[in-house]
Formats: sequence, structure tokens, C-alpha cells
Amino acid sequence: MSLAYLKTVSLFSFIALVLSASACNDYLEVPPRESVADNQTITDQKSASTALSGVYSALASGGYYGTSFQSIGYLGGGDVQWTGTQSQVQEFVTHNVRADNATIGTVWSAIYVTINRANHILARVPAVVDPLLTETLKNQYLGEAYFLRALAYFDLARIFGGVPLITQPTLTATDNQGIARATQAETYAQVLRDLDVAEPLLPNPATVTTNDRYRATRKTVWALKARLYLYQQKWALAEEYATRLISDNANYQLVAPFNAWFANNARGTRESVFELFYNGTTEVNNHRGQWQPTANGGTRQWAPNTALVSLLTTAPNNTANGRTTLIASTTSTTWYGNLYYRSPGSDPSYIFRIAELYLIRAEARAKQGKLAEALTDLNAVRTRAGLAGSAATTPAAVLLAIEEERRLEFALEPHRWFDLARTGRATALFPDPVKANAPLPSSRLVLPIPISQLQVDAALTQNEGY
Repeated sequence: MSLAYLKTVSLFSFIALVLSASACNDYLEVPPRESVADNQTITDQKSASTALSGVYSALASGGYYGTSFQSIGYLGGGDVQWTGTQSQVQEFVTHNVRADNATIGTVWSAIYVTINRANHILARVPAVVDPLLTETLKNQYLGEAYFLRALAYFDLARIFGGVPLITQPTLTATDNQGIARATQAETYAQVLRDLDVAEPLLPNPATVTTNDRYRATRKTVWALKARLYLYQQKWALAEEYATRLISDNANYQLVAPFNAWFANNARGTRESVFELFYNGTTEVNNHRGQWQPTANGGTRQWAPNTALVSLLTTAPNNTANGRTTLIASTTSTTWYGNLYYRSPGSDPSYIFRIAELYLIRAEARAKQGKLAEALTDLNAVRTRAGLAGSAATTPAAVLLAIEEERRLEFALEPHRWFDLARTGRATALFPDPVKANAPLPSSRLVLPIPISQLQVDAALTQNEGY
């Protein structure tokens, strides 16, 4: 979409979008760096609530956690194959992603839509005067918006490195032009600032009688802080925040058997810290169609590759009710992912599970030399999967065991590529897609800035090596 076209978007047509019956899905649904917004859209409690629903809709959209963003984590990790014919998707498998790749352009825009919607709430809600919008409710809305913006910037940073930090709503077609990219460290610092602001605004867990797994809470702030500190290699803090959730046994548990958190139409179990709700009609999760075979009404565009199938079906990983339930087969050679199976697309998207917090703490403890404690956390996850305890004894072996456990525990969730990128292990596991007999260069641990963004904003620079 050209900048010239974007500048023709009229304020009148935008207001019509906001006021339409599908407002939750279309709220500010325009490319965020060159969009037009109405400063009167949030005026009372009802419109504030609708706007907040719009942020969650953007988070759950097909370009973000609905499909495209997650596919980057699946396809780059070396365990999922692309069965289709589109070369741009295969680029993630071969780690040769081009700047004109349609998926990265879609993901960039979808995440900035999420940020822009959050920015509107943060800018407008504080000034709203409505008896129904109590101070407590206003703080909750603001806390949720800060958390969702933090998650969006975190995801941008781990895909692209540093990105432009836009913290004010887009009001004109050129508002966000000329903003240079922050560094990855600066982007992570913005994530932490938002989380620090969100934390006290959200209800105190000690005063909340129910545990919401579909909206941001103070506990989801802790979960993202634990993940962020892991990426920043701040091991003690990663351990501390992971412990906050693990110790809350009343709300979070490693449910057993392994598939109890997703099989038989389960949702919102004690395994879940934060998941996205889809109703399968007006809100559809498109993962099912991508993973399921034609016999089940899907296209099986991506599937577990031979290496992953072997890991999941060969002893000792094929124990009863273990992780082998993540995959199924129509023939001895046609395997498919079975995490997303509900028709017509009402499966949750899982953003934080308690299993991740155990493995975050295990890695953080191992990095601090607390091997016994690290093994305790690692083995808790293994036991739930029906596996014996790890035989690792040395620091290096324990860390490798944790890496492999994350590989299988989150086999169909978007962690593997990002794990290998953040640790630098991808350079040892994958070849250079351009230079023969050479390892993947470190510059390929982030993806290129979409060419569509570079063409409309001279302030943006491309990542090294692209």
C-alpha cells in the first residue's frame, strides 16, 4: 500500500469504521505509521471498553498471534516444514528471509496496529469523565493497555532487533514518519518501562478472587517480566519473577496428563497464564486450517518434519499421554500438528503457560550455578510429560537439556526460533543460506525491516546483512 494512497484516507471514512457494528475488529484497523485517527472516539466507559477490546482483537489477529507472527517462531526453528509452494514462506525455513517477504510486512503492520490502539487508550482514557468509569476501572484499562503495548514491543524487538518507539497515537498521515529505530536494548527498556507502569495499575492478586486467563493482569506482567529478563540475561530477576507464578499453586499448575491443557476442547486451565480466546464465528483462529490435513478440513500448509516426529515418537518421548499427543498422522508418513484442531477455529492461542515459567526459572538457575534447583524445575516439566528425570550433571549439559526440553514442550508454539536466536545457538545449528559450508551469520538472528516500510520512511535503516 503506497503512502500516497494512505494519505487519501479521510477522517469521515475512519469515523464510519469506528462506529460500525464490527468496531471491535476494525477499531483503528489501518497501518499505524501512516494512519488517521479521530480524537473523540473514547468518550465514556463503554467506548473505552470497546477500544480496549480492539487492542485484544489486534493481538489475536491473523497477522499477529492468529497466524503470521507465530509462524516465524515455528518455521525458523528447524522442526516444522512448509508443505506449500510459496517461496516466501520457505525463506523462514532456510533462514534466507528477504526484505520484500509478505509475512514480515504483515507482522510488522499487525503489531504496530496493536501498539497504535493501545496508544489511543493511554492518551484518551485518563481524561474521560464518566461515573461508570471508576478510578479502579480506569486504572485497569490503562494497565492492560500498557501491558499489551509492552508485549507488542517485546515481540517486535525479538523479530527485528531495534524498532521505532511510538508512544503517542497516530493522528495524521505523517505523524510517525522520521522516527529513527531504537536499538534492541532500548526497545527492551521501553518494554520494561511499560510493565513497570502497568504492574501497580492492575488489581493486586491478593485482592482478586478469580484468575482471568484471557486478559492482562498483574500476573501476566510478572510472566512477561520473567521472559524479558531471560532474554536480557538478568538471571536473578528472571528467577524471581518466574517464582512469583510458580509459587501460586492455587492458580497455576502443570496439569496432567500432558495434553490436559488443550485436548477435549479444554481452555483456561490452570496451566494457562495468558491465552487468547476465539469463538470460532466472529473471532476465528486460523491455525487449525494451517496444521490440520485435508481429511480434517485443513490444508496442512506446515507440518512437523521428520526430525520432530522422530523425537516425539521414539522412546522415551512416546510415553502414554505424553507430548506425542501434539502430533497425529493420516498415514505412516503424513504427520500433522494437532495442537489446533477445533472446528471452525476456536482454539486458543497460548501466550504464557506455567510450563514456560518453570523452564525460565530452570535456565536462570542453571546460569547462576544452582544446578540442583535447575534440575528440580526441569524434571517437574519432564515428569508431567511422562518422562524420567534428566541425567544431566554438568552446567553445559543441564543448559542443553533445558534447551531440548523447551524444544519439545513448545514444539508447536512460537518459541524454538526465538530461543535459538537469543542464545546465539542458531549460528551453530543452521548453515549460511548464501555462503556454502559456513554457519548462519549472527546478522541473521534478526529479520529484515520490511521493504514497504523503508520505501515510505527515509529515517528507517535496514538490518545488517540484508
